[in-house]
Amino acid sequence: MRHERRDGGQLGCAMSVATARAVSRRFGGFTAVDSVDLSIRRGEVVGLLGANGAGKTTLIRMLLGLLAPSAGTITLFGGPPDRAARARTGYVPQGLGLYDDLTVRANLQFVAAAYGAAWQTPADPGVAAEVDTVVSDLPLGLRRRTAFAAALAHRPELLLLDEPTSGVDAVARAQLWDTIRGAAESGAAVLVSTHYLEEAQNCDRLAVMRSGRVVADGPLSEIVGGHSVLAVRTPDWPSAFRALEDARLPVSLAGTDLRVASSDPRPARRALAQAGIDAQVSTVPASFAETFVLLSTEAATTAPPPARRPDEGMTR
Repeated sequence: MRHERRDGGQLGCAMSVATARAVSRRFGGFTAVDSVDLSIRRGEVVGLLGANGAGKTTLIRMLLGLLAPSAGTITLFGGPPDRAARARTGYVPQGLGLYDDLTVRANLQFVAAAYGAAWQTPADPGVAAEVDTVVSDLPLGLRRRTAFAAALAHRPELLLLDEPTSGVDAVARAQLWDTIRGAAESGAAVLVSTHYLEEAQNCDRLAVMRSGRVVADGPLSEIVGGHSVLAVRTPDWPSAFRALEDARLPVSLAGTDLRVASSDPRPARRALAQAGIDAQVSTVPASFAETFVLLSTEAATTAPPPARRPDEGMTR
């Protein structure tokens, strides 16, 4: 569900509370983040989208000051990401950062005390009802909501969320997004990383990452608006699908119509002609999922050859 901004979407004059300028991070010969520029403004939800390994977590950890950039500059609240800046920041890591053998209450009291905030009953009624439950006994959706409550305990001005909806059902995801939007409407700047493309509509702005680089940055309408794909229509769509797939074209089905995530019709027409299939090939506006494929393909063709991946124990 898309939530409308109360300020009418006027983000241009809002102050940036977090900024990355030409930031890179290398692990030996592997570049996890490559010359990234990104800003996050008050009252704004920025979606950081990309496949696993795109560099999202590494970028977030640099914004927090947990990793030093190999090049470039990180700024939080106008200065370096030091302890004072982190005290104004809420963070939900992929691993949630909770003590599984403690109760919800003990976890939230500990976090509040660490930030010098007073303990308060969680605003989330589902979490409030489980304050005496050991975290390991909670379902994943409630554990994630507990992690949100912990991150919000000291009323942060910046909220960094690393794939906060991963592994939870649709209802739990919607509840978490209500919490995210509520934080932004209260004036916080929010960065949310995700690999769920359908969550793009919940964000005010998107930064799409591929192989450590930001390949698109802007509102969803602007990112999608400049891209088109191919629609292929033919009665013999099963054979057409196989022909396009054999030609290694990014083809998908939309009913009995075929969609090819490419703006160049020549390879598709050539593959269909070689298979003896009579089909109509036309150019149509792309969906965001198709735009994501196009951006990834363009980035792959312009990126330098990838270095060997670092040890799997290293944060990406």
